[in-house]
Amino acid sequence: MSAETGPATPIAWAEAQRVAFEAGRDAVTGAERVGLAEADGRTLAEPLVTLTDLPAFPTSSIDGYAVRGTPPWRVLGRVLAGAVAPPLPDESGVAMEVATGAMVPDGTEAILRTEESTTTPDGLIEGTPRAEPEWRVPGDEAARGEELFPAGTAVDPGVIGLAAHCGYDELPVRRRPRGAVLVFGDELLTQGVPGGGLVRDALGPALPSWLRRLGATVDTGVVHGPVKDTLEAHVDAIRAALDTADLVCTTGGTMRGPVDHLHPALRELGGDYLINTVAVRPGFPMLVARVPGSDGRDRFLAGLPGNPQSAIVALMSLVAPLLAGLAGRARPELPRVTLGAPIRGRGTDTHLALVRVDRDGMARPMAHVGSSMLRGLAGAAGFAVIPPGESGEPGARVDLVPLPLLNGERR
Repeated sequence: MSAETGPATPIAWAEAQRVAFEAGRDAVTGAERVGLAEADGRTLAEPLVTLTDLPAFPTSSIDGYAVRGTPPWRVLGRVLAGAVAPPLPDESGVAMEVATGAMVPDGTEAILRTEESTTTPDGLIEGTPRAEPEWRVPGDEAARGEELFPAGTAVDPGVIGLAAHCGYDELPVRRRPRGAVLVFGDELLTQGVPGGGLVRDALGPALPSWLRRLGATVDTGVVHGPVKDTLEAHVDAIRAALDTADLVCTTGGTMRGPVDHLHPALRELGGDYLINTVAVRPGFPMLVARVPGSDGRDRFLAGLPGNPQSAIVALMSLVAPLLAGLAGRARPELPRVTLGAPIRGRGTDTHLALVRVDRDGMARPMAHVGSSMLRGLAGAAGFAVIPPGESGEPGARVDLVPLPLLNGERR
């Protein structure tokens, strides 16, 4: 819907998440091939299939002797890892010493462990091989052409290691969505201690890091603002940011006060609202709009409220699923937690309540959680989701919107 002049009807929080994800998915970024070392944190643009059988050749699991026929065996030579094994002669009583990981010679009937072998005075080998085979056959782990991971899989060190194991030097991955941040508000101070009617901008320094952890690329030093509180300055700043970014996050101006110019700017830029206010507390005056770029390709603008905690609610509610879609990933499933203390509901709105997760696995509400506060956020593991019309009672199982923390869950 085109940017309108009047107030909008809030949509349900769960519906807003779905809309944001599907909008990103429909505009998924292009693909590129990168070296394995650069692929960490990216998303597979194509399925990862094996380029060869795994293992590619019969491989000894132990140090021992590849034997044929009945003992005693005459040792004909040695095969080390990295060498091509000659076949055993078509006769009984022959053996080849093999190292762990070495190629098993054709004609091998069993492998005798070194520690379970004995040597006769005339240099022959004796012993009893174990009943279970002591080598891996080609395709034991995966057959050539088998799909190991589908497109849309997040690349992590395990995927990188397996890709190298299969023989890949590069991986086809989605281009990282590019993000930019615009800070609105003449009342904001960008350095030093707040005072004299000015408050310190806490979102400009923090949002690029949040966006990077959600999968976007945000260049260092590209936070713009505070943007002057005029319509012309807002339009110019948004237009410039859209020239290089797939997603522009703005802070403040999502209401319709006397110096809130975001909605008029979107109207002037030809923006279409995908989401315009969400039935969630805190942070309800959040939005996502599709805005045409100068090259004709649509970009996205996420309008985050100016209050810091409300802005992070909007970030995790709308920007996180939008970026997942743009990156070609599946919509993340929310984990469940058990409430260890009561959390009140917010009537017909969804309540996103900051919680920590204790070592006993119980989620407990944080203190200092006003929409303008950051102390509670800085110690939280995420937001517990209290659905409309409900109150979170101790022992209740609820969804958790986890914050993208460096070391996983914060406890």
